[in-house]
Amino acid sequence: MRPGLTDRRVRVERRLFDVHARLERARAELALADEQLAALADAADDARTRMLVSETALANREWSEARRHAEVMARSRDAARAAVADLERAQDELLSQLVV
Repeated sequence: MRPGLTDRRVRVERRLFDVHARLERARAELALADEQLAALADAADDARTRMLVSETALANREWSEARRHAEVMARSRDAARAAVADLERAQDELLSQLVV
């Protein structure tokens, strides 16, 4: 292999190592966001049921707040999912550079 190609390969391998580490962290964040969203969605469902049964302003407020928390977490989860997808694409691109 020519010296220039070896340097390029080393740079690609370093970037691949970095992307892989970031991908692992992003996947862990996504898993955590999925768990948190499930819990918040359950809490919102419970609050909605209490609101429908009790028909009080307090129950309605609690349901609205629980629903907002679940919506915020859903957006956070979607962002984590997008980050994972971006990192997977970057990793695939770097791997293809190593193969060529």
